[in-house]
Amino acid sequence: MKKYFISGIGTDVGKTVVSAVLTEALQADYWKPVQCGFAEGTDSGNVKKLISNLTSVFHKEAYLLKEPASPHIAAAKKNIRIEKSNIQLPVTNNNLIIEGAGGLLVPLNEKEYVIELAQQFDAAVVLVISYYLGCINHSLLSIDYLLSHNYKIQGLIFNGNFDEGVLTAIKNYKDLPVLAEIPGAKQIDKNFVSEQAAKINVNQF
Repeated sequence: MKKYFISGIGTDVGKTVVSAVLTEALQADYWKPVQCGFAEGTDSGNVKKLISNLTSVFHKEAYLLKEPASPHIAAAKKNIRIEKSNIQLPVTNNNLIIEGAGGLLVPLNEKEYVIELAQQFDAAVVLVISYYLGCINHSLLSIDYLLSHNYKIQGLIFNGNFDEGVLTAIKNYKDLPVLAEIPGAKQIDKNFVSEQAAKINVNQF
């Protein structure tokens, strides 16, 4: 069983789309430990709608919080405190895609952060990068944090249509593996996910 923690350089960078593509490519299980905000459906439900294979199992969230906010804030709205120690890895013999919440240093509580779950579960980090003004800085800072804190980095995935100069600046920074470049799309559906999954080199995982 191999575990991959899908994190990003910020919020709304495409972690769920990337999670769907990797879940499909590896026919892995999927798990979102902490879900905040589900007015438009949970990430687990959204990924399930995008998957074509019949092997993947979708595991229940450890924390399901209604407020679309940082986990520590969403939890406070329910008068609870998220405890990292209460988040237990699902039982499975399959490879597992674990989707984080927001960027690396999104707080779970006043002392613990989302990215720490990757170390807790001994999962390799896949860093999702999207294109926007400031993405180079956010990408390099995220990479530096992961390296300086001894996280296992599986590689980078670029999500969207990038300026070549931006792409090169990020790729050249620490020479980390690029696992995929997913193009921007007006519609994300099963066909799109299947097409992108077919491009994944599973030998990199």
